[in-house]
Amino acid sequence: MSGPALRIGQGWDTHRLAEGRPLILGGVTVPSDLGLDGHSDADILLHAITDALLGALALGDIGMHFPDTDPAWKGAASDRFLHHALSLVQGQGYQIANVDTTVILQRPRLKDFRTAIRANLAGILGIPADFLSVKFKTAEQVGPVGERRSAEAQAVVLLLRT
Repeated sequence: MSGPALRIGQGWDTHRLAEGRPLILGGVTVPSDLGLDGHSDADILLHAITDALLGALALGDIGMHFPDTDPAWKGAASDRFLHHALSLVQGQGYQIANVDTTVILQRPRLKDFRTAIRANLAGILGIPADFLSVKFKTAEQVGPVGERRSAEAQAVVLLLRT
């Protein structure tokens, strides 16, 4: 296979917070009075990682592969999107070197869920947990995230030619 030995990708996602929806982050359901609203399960962390992987390969974004206008993806678990991106990574002869993520959410505080989210992500991605960073930030009560109207996630991935 040809191509660079290293590829880097960046991903970002945001969704509104809404009552009556689950708060799912990295495939882990977090108890909360508000959850993420979206066409799929709205897991912003899995969406950001999916976008980072697709971006590293210059294959567009999650919306190109799984449009929210397609009823097939209504309520879909976001790990399906991530598995698709992983198959493309492997198909192009790469493996994940590391992943760095940040979730920006005012409440609830997420520190008690870091181990579970990190372990779940490592399992999905097929990498050791120490190749994966999961950070949590608030928005200091500023903007839509700080006002508890939305949440965001960011991800950066480094791919290595196998």
